[in-house]
Amino acid sequence: MSRLPPQLWVGAGLSALFLTAALLSFLWTPYDVEVLNIASKLRPPSVEFWLGTDHFGRDMLSMLMVGARTSIAVAVIAVGIGICIGVPLGLAAAARRGSWLDELIMRGNDLIFAFPSLVIAILITATFGPSATNAILAIGIFNIPVFARVARGGAMSIWTLDFIMAARVSGKSITRISAEHILPNIANLLIVQGTIQFSLGILAEAGLSYVGLGAQPPTPSWGRMLADAQTMIYTTPRLAITPGLAIVMMVLGLNLMGDGLRDLLDPRIRRTRA
Repeated sequence: MSRLPPQLWVGAGLSALFLTAALLSFLWTPYDVEVLNIASKLRPPSVEFWLGTDHFGRDMLSMLMVGARTSIAVAVIAVGIGICIGVPLGLAAAARRGSWLDELIMRGNDLIFAFPSLVIAILITATFGPSATNAILAIGIFNIPVFARVARGGAMSIWTLDFIMAARVSGKSITRISAEHILPNIANLLIVQGTIQFSLGILAEAGLSYVGLGAQPPTPSWGRMLADAQTMIYTTPRLAITPGLAIVMMVLGLNLMGDGLRDLLDPRIRRTRA
């Protein structure tokens, strides 16, 4: 059995830390994040408030825990949208390579790529209003062409192999071959890309919340915590440093985990190390 890459351990540990905090926030937080306590505003870190309080007297640790829940939920659902729609489109394009369907799917992907997630979010929120749901929709739409391209690129190399030809000769349909033979052989590519898009989803959610297009008050969000702290960056820098570090550590953990999974799942890298 091959030794697990060290970056996989580090990345999984950091990701598990924030995931545990997010799950724990459903059951318990040190303080209620929706209750304002002006008498305790801007308290420094102490035994009572481990990370201090913000300008409304809310506990920063509790805010980070619930903010992790918000960011992770948005990223998970957005990546799920990209996988559930993008992967079938990519498989269909690869199976019909060179046809009008392939051309339609890929040109549609190019059209979506022309509009960054922030622009898509602005268009959506201008119509339906800013919310976490619309942020999920914007990030999810941007993820669709990413997974479609990865699935198509990986599937096209598999379609040329002999065992696929044997499956076609045996009478299996294109849909069945894609599901039974193509998809399992590109799963490693999709898993690695999924971790990368998950980290980008965290960043995108923070960015959208920072400009007011993501989760709305009173729901805490790391991006909104940064936006609220920018006017006090010189007087109380910890208000910006704390959520900023949370974003950095979460994204770093996911990227390290993605690199570790790539090294673990890529057979060429395994052969080189062997």
